[in-house]
Amino acid sequence: MFKGMTAVVTGGSRGIGRAIVERLCRDGADVVFNYATSEEAAADVVRAVEADGGKVRAVCLDLKEPDAPERLMEAAQAHLGGLDILVNNAAVAFSPAPLAQTEVEVFDSVIAVNARPVFLTMRYAARQMRDGGRIVNISTMNTVRPVPGIGPYAASKGAVEQLTAVAARELGPRGITVNTVSPGATDTEMLRSANPPEALQAVAGMTPLGRLGKASDVAAVVAFLAGPEGRWITGQNLRATGGLA
Repeated sequence: MFKGMTAVVTGGSRGIGRAIVERLCRDGADVVFNYATSEEAAADVVRAVEADGGKVRAVCLDLKEPDAPERLMEAAQAHLGGLDILVNNAAVAFSPAPLAQTEVEVFDSVIAVNARPVFLTMRYAARQMRDGGRIVNISTMNTVRPVPGIGPYAASKGAVEQLTAVAARELGPRGITVNTVSPGATDTEMLRSANPPEALQAVAGMTPLGRLGKASDVAAVVAFLAGPEGRWITGQNLRATGGLA
């Protein structure tokens, strides 16, 4: 489906990001992804993809550094020779706290990773992406199902959704689609580290499909939007939640 196409995925070494990288590579794309800290995790993704016959390159860049998003895009452009697909997945979680107890530094640090790089990578793509390209940004169901204590996180993802909506209008004349995918409770290392088992059981019980999501479930939605069958969908927010939201 993506043979001869190129893609950049942010935060591609773990969880949903890794599943997206592996899916795009399996479907034929040549992918560049970044990771911030774990060289071992990134190397494991590269080994898995290459063992399956795919093409992938990992770049160590922490996107909270002001110039890192554009450095990633420039490195990808130099390696790939062009850009067809951009997936903004990288995000940082934080310890939930009421707004009254949240320091401004925490808010700034969440925005610096979850929202600012989305603006910068999309700005680059708006200038350099080939006509007919695809941009998919990962948000969260918590923008429509807010819960106490996640103000900075929800705000950062709300910004992502609005950037998506504006970019879809701006880039549509070039045939570039821009969409958001908002996962629900997805069984990743990040989710399990932040929630006790009984909470995860409860969420699965509230989900019409009766389970937690898998990273591959979200990757399948991303692949659909990035592929030829998603050509008539733009400016949308697909909530991949198993019916939870």
